[in-house]
Amino acid sequence: MGRIDEAIVDVLRRNGRITYKKLASLVHLSESPCQQRVRKLERLGVIRGYGAFIDEHKLSPGLSLVVLVALAESKGCNTQKAFEAFVSACPQVIECHLVSGALDYCLRMRCRDMEHFRSVTECWLENTELHIEKLAAYPQLAVIKPSSTHLGIE
Repeated sequence: MGRIDEAIVDVLRRNGRITYKKLASLVHLSESPCQQRVRKLERLGVIRGYGAFIDEHKLSPGLSLVVLVALAESKGCNTQKAFEAFVSACPQVIECHLVSGALDYCLRMRCRDMEHFRSVTECWLENTELHIEKLAAYPQLAVIKPSSTHLGIE
């Protein structure tokens, strides 16, 4: 990816609704080549889509939690695949990250309240196909730094 493509991505990361005319002017291209570069970045999968930043608490009050999960060690790759498919289909799971270390997954969840969270996770723990060994939940108290449009790589 060249300097101009990086500039295009940087602008679109901050404002996905910008017009091609304005984008082209910011990256010092004419409109048509700028549009072609954006389409190429989309085809290559560099730009996967466009969205909006949503304030979850204004949209629906509820409980946000970080949930750490450890699977039983000896169960292997199929256990991971089963767990990943299960949480991918779970509407309360907003994000799921496979991590290294003592735990296997870090989830971000939204539930109506603690009772709702408890009923969801009790079902998970009772599901013997998931092989969950440990589950630790940490309710979110405040957002100090929200999701950023910046990649964090300098």
